[in-house]
Amino acid sequence: MDVKKVISQMTLEEKAGLCSGYNFWYTKSVERLGVEGIMVSDGPHGLRKQATGGDHLGVNGSVEAVCFPTASAIAASFDRDLIRTMGEALGDECQAEEVGIILGPGVNIKRSPICGRNFEFLSEDPYLSAEMATSYISGVQSKNIGTSLKHFLLNNQEHRRMSSSSDVDERTMREIYLAPFEGAVVNAKPWTVMCSYNKINGVFASENPRTLTDILRKEWGFTGYVVSDWGAVNDRIAALKAGLELEMPSSRGINDKRIVEAVKNGSLDEKILDRAVERMLTINNKYIENRKPELGYDKEEHHQLARKISSECIVLLKNDGILPLDKEDNIAFIGQFAKTPRFQGGGSSHINSFKITSALEVMEEAKNITYAKGYHVAEDKIDDALINEAVEVAKKAKVAVIFAGLPDSFESEGFDRSHMSLPNCQNKLIHEIAAAQPNTVVVLHNGSAVEMPWVSEVRGILELYLGGQNVGAATVDVLFGDVNPSGRLAETFPLRLEDNPSYLFYFGEKDTVEYREGIFVGYRYYDKKKLDVLFPFGHGLSYTTFDYSNLKTSADTIKDTDVLTVEVDVTNTGKVAGKEVVQLYIGDKVSSVIRPVKELKGFEKVALNPGETKTVSFNLGKRAFAYYNTEIKDWHVETGGFEILIGKSSREILCKKTIIVESTVALPVVYTANSSFEDVMLDPKAMELCKPLWDSVASLFKDENADESDPIKMAVIEAMTEAMVKVMPLRAAINFGDGSITYEQMNEILEKINKVS
Repeated sequence: MDVKKVISQMTLEEKAGLCSGYNFWYTKSVERLGVEGIMVSDGPHGLRKQATGGDHLGVNGSVEAVCFPTASAIAASFDRDLIRTMGEALGDECQAEEVGIILGPGVNIKRSPICGRNFEFLSEDPYLSAEMATSYISGVQSKNIGTSLKHFLLNNQEHRRMSSSSDVDERTMREIYLAPFEGAVVNAKPWTVMCSYNKINGVFASENPRTLTDILRKEWGFTGYVVSDWGAVNDRIAALKAGLELEMPSSRGINDKRIVEAVKNGSLDEKILDRAVERMLTINNKYIENRKPELGYDKEEHHQLARKISSECIVLLKNDGILPLDKEDNIAFIGQFAKTPRFQGGGSSHINSFKITSALEVMEEAKNITYAKGYHVAEDKIDDALINEAVEVAKKAKVAVIFAGLPDSFESEGFDRSHMSLPNCQNKLIHEIAAAQPNTVVVLHNGSAVEMPWVSEVRGILELYLGGQNVGAATVDVLFGDVNPSGRLAETFPLRLEDNPSYLFYFGEKDTVEYREGIFVGYRYYDKKKLDVLFPFGHGLSYTTFDYSNLKTSADTIKDTDVLTVEVDVTNTGKVAGKEVVQLYIGDKVSSVIRPVKELKGFEKVALNPGETKTVSFNLGKRAFAYYNTEIKDWHVETGGFEILIGKSSREILCKKTIIVESTVALPVVYTANSSFEDVMLDPKAMELCKPLWDSVASLFKDENADESDPIKMAVIEAMTEAMVKVMPLRAAINFGDGSITYEQMNEILEKINKVS
């Protein structure tokens, strides 16, 4: 199709009509010109194609499909190839169901553990989120199916998400919240980006030209089209001007008429409308021209793929020598989730799974497995009869495995959690079982971090997250050692909710949410504060052991325009094959700005047989060392030492090395009378010229009666003088000086130091 030619033949009304949906899931068509509409559908971990009534909260039914692990789970895999494979499978399913664009992935940062939609978001870390999203998008789009990277931007809570303003400073927005979108857009080129409901510093995301045009298109080179979250448009004309092409769902003609009127009265340039239509048709035709519904897909094959993916995502949080279990032992499976697992979240991503496999079903022929329900899912009610039954079953077994987690009523799209606790009935059950059976393992089904008041009472803990429709089989694979767990936490598990950096102001005041914690989100905060956590970011155990050695860098000193290669040897020192996630963090040793202790800048998942050693390599460019400098409006590296940190988590660093990075960008510096001596001291040449000002102020602290023969006392005076003077402004040479400096002399010195700096 010649898109430009077709647009030239359209009426104003036809062009305006294409800017909103035909109904809840379809875009409009223009039959007389051969323009076809396409279907978009919720994802991102499965296809939610609604054949009849449409909604965005999972109320109406949808066609049967395969539910893969949710984002919170797949991020824990730290496996780019695995996530790409999942994306390819979803692309095949979309082709078979004639869905042109699947809505996802969600890369909104996990600012707080209680965000109700955290199960659908990847990580608290922007780099990991960007890498996982890139793999997902690449996989889906390799099948000529589009993705919709969401929710752009600062949609980090469900509370008042349609009206609140997320207020954040520029540096924080760049380093934490924009970064995952940037990485995915630049590296994977999603067909569409979905704007969020909320305001961004007072301006609705749907009509924010700075984010939708200046940053997304001009800076990052995005060439697709922007679609609104369902119902997110506030002012349709402002949104179109800002760079939002498609409003979903249908506006029932209301906003189409507004667009027509705006063009006719001159308040909207028709060229903007033409550009929007061109962007949409160009992208939609990529699907239309490559439709292959006849290829179909094998649901059972994808069901088994879901099992494999889930098993790779499971995180072994604790293992006091109890796992893997012996298949011949008498084992009690306790908890309703053993029989009916919670494997996905509630809301728009809810999949109508064609098949669900529970752990109990997998083991139904095993005569050594006993079962007790233990608790109710429908309500948080302590049932002593159920608990007593479970305790008796546990006592008779060699090992008790408790299947616990959060029910749908505790976490879902649409509302945030009010706490991090499991249901009281489950916590009570775990305490009672652990007291009666010393060999207790807890298996968790949850979309986000939870508190564990019983953590010291049990011998093993498996974190499944929401592992998809075949999570039961994956759980059995890991419990009995057929699969060696290799998942790692993509978020920090704090000891309690109150420890979270956003705790005091997460919900905000009325319709304003201030991100006062700044860049200190997740492990960046906990590590900086040296706070104890339940389990740190990147944590995960294995049934084997790994040693790291021989850390090497391609150079000891580089310029910020160079690429540094880092290599480290990893050896499987245990007795079984396993996979290790090698994590690389960077720490700026001395910085003029406040920075985290360390930040994740690389990771690789490597498979090793017993005794095998592999060399893992990383390439680090400027961004690995940079912070966002708001004065120059760009990423900047300060000359100095940086630590290369290699480890198993943000808290378990095994190898480190310091390198020097030299900046090639000289920051503009203008000294004034209110600049401090401390600022000037960063430039030796400038400080040399300022010595008369320093001496004038320093005279204030001179002790005429001091005994110069007492070196200790003189050293104290000198240290005190330096400490006091360096924090003073240069004008102190006049305010506190000895009278030797005039305004004219000070201005002359300022002129000289600004020339040399």
